[in-house]
Amino acid sequence: MTARMLVAGIGNIFLGDDGFGPEVVRRLPCYPSDAVRVVDYGIRGMHLAYDLLDPWEALVLVDALPERGEPGRIAVFAADPEASADANLDAHAMDPAAVFAGVRALGGTVPPTVVVGCRIATVAAGIGLSEPVAAAVGPAVDAVGEVLADLLAAQPVQRRPLTTPEV
Repeated sequence: MTARMLVAGIGNIFLGDDGFGPEVVRRLPCYPSDAVRVVDYGIRGMHLAYDLLDPWEALVLVDALPERGEPGRIAVFAADPEASADANLDAHAMDPAAVFAGVRALGGTVPPTVVVGCRIATVAAGIGLSEPVAAAVGPAVDAVGEVLADLLAAQPVQRRPLTTPEV
C-alpha cells in the first residue's frame, strides 16, 4: 500500500514557538501502516510543494498559529488550499498559502488539508518552546492521531473547538 496521508510538521526551530510543528511530528508514534507518511519539513516550503505533486488523499499540517488568544491552545480545522496567494516560494521559508499556490503553478492539486495548530506565545530568536506551547505538544500529538483515524476511516474531519491542554 502506498502512503495516502501526508503529515507535515512546519516551522522554524530557531524561532521559539514556531518550532511547534517539527516538535509534534518528532513525537508522533510510528504508524504501522504505510498509509501515513510523516515528515518534518521545517522551513522547506519548496520541498513540501514538490512532495504535494504526488497524489495524496489528505494533508495534515502541524503548525504554530499566530499570537491571537491564549498561548498553548490547540485548534483543528480544515484549511482552504484554494486561498489565493502568490507562488513566491522561498527555499528557506514556509508559508502554506504560497506552498499551495506553488503546487498549483506546478500543475498539481492540493489535497484536502487539515491543520492541527497551536497558539504561540513568542517567535523570538532562540531554540525551545515556551511553557504553554510545550505543554500543548502531547495534546497535539493526540489530535493528529484523531485526525488520521478519521481520515483513514474515510470519515469527514469535524472542526474541533479550541482547547486548552491540561498541565
